[in-house]
Amino acid sequence: MALDIEYSTFFKSDLPAPSQRWSGFPKYNFIGGHNDAESIPVNKMISSISEVLKREGSTLATYGLQHGPQGYKPLREFISQKVSKRSGLSVSSDDILITSGSGQALDLVNAAFCNPGDTVIVEQFSYGSAINRLKRIGVKPIGIPINHEGIRLDLLTAKLEDLKARSIKPKFIYVIPTVQNPGGSIMPEKNRLKLLEISEQYQIPILEDECYADLIWDSNRPPALAALDKGNRVIHCGSFSKTIAPALRIGYLICNWTVLSQLLAIKSDGGTGALEQMMLAEYCKEHFDKHIKSLCKTLENKLAVLTEAIEANFGTSAEFDVPAGGIFLWVTLPDNVDTMKLASVALSEGIAINPGPEWSTDAASARSKLRICFGHPDVSTIREGINKLAKICQREFSVPKRISNEKVQ
Repeated sequence: MALDIEYSTFFKSDLPAPSQRWSGFPKYNFIGGHNDAESIPVNKMISSISEVLKREGSTLATYGLQHGPQGYKPLREFISQKVSKRSGLSVSSDDILITSGSGQALDLVNAAFCNPGDTVIVEQFSYGSAINRLKRIGVKPIGIPINHEGIRLDLLTAKLEDLKARSIKPKFIYVIPTVQNPGGSIMPEKNRLKLLEISEQYQIPILEDECYADLIWDSNRPPALAALDKGNRVIHCGSFSKTIAPALRIGYLICNWTVLSQLLAIKSDGGTGALEQMMLAEYCKEHFDKHIKSLCKTLENKLAVLTEAIEANFGTSAEFDVPAGGIFLWVTLPDNVDTMKLASVALSEGIAINPGPEWSTDAASARSKLRICFGHPDVSTIREGINKLAKICQREFSVPKRISNEKVQ
């Protein structure tokens, strides 16, 4: 009788806990970068893929669609036009690398820059996957507190001075300056210029993540850090996951050839999905701007419903700054609320939320915070879900609904 292999004895010792089998989304799904289902332009996408396949389908016979390892050139040309119009960033298609989502973009930069034991500067509250990706390869993320203008530049400077005194030089500074995740802030231009000065002073590159930058209600935003940069100090990252559809898995990096050539040498996947690139390029050149305008209107309305529901059910026991774009709201509950426990109890009752500690370099500082994503659920689901979440908070943590004069209702 053959003996089964005990695979657990072969696994690395530092792996995360095993995943559970997926059993479907909960009824009230307030997690993840999922988009509004009704806003996916399915019919136009069908037309776009049909047209481009009729015209260029034979190029599927080669890796890279005869456009090389940087990605499908018409898509890179569209991205060049898009970032020029929306972010003030003037680049050519040759400065762009198409990736399999922004996650692969982060992995490529980490692989090119970091060794185990290295240090990277991040915002204290930041994209959870970015923090985890660094930890997974043995890199120490050092969090800098944020406020309504993004990363605290005074505290960043102080930390860099402290590290310099200990002969520690971070490999890069990872920031989300435009619709910060999870805080939702938009860094003012003056702060961006100051951050670039800090980068120059300490000779540390910046990884700029702008995955939510196209989802600003009034399109009024400062130029990207990469657009303001005069010294090749910024690597710029973007994505179509939040603007078109997350399942497409298309992201991109923009940087100078010295960096890009090294990233290309590491990207050994044979190329990002060809059909996705072809369809996106065909669709976006005609429909992107109109689609974004409609999507932003939908998301802004959902955000209004969400904030009204929180105010109605939590009163002033829930605090938040209303973002000017994006798909999430960063909420602070009373100090006695443990959002890790809240998330577990809520999930057992059909409500999924992102607990704050999973989006922070310092779990204690985010103990009572949570991220609520409003991109995917419809408005009735948002209202019902927040009502149920408030009842759980009141039952589990005795969270009162307060009014402005602090009288308990």
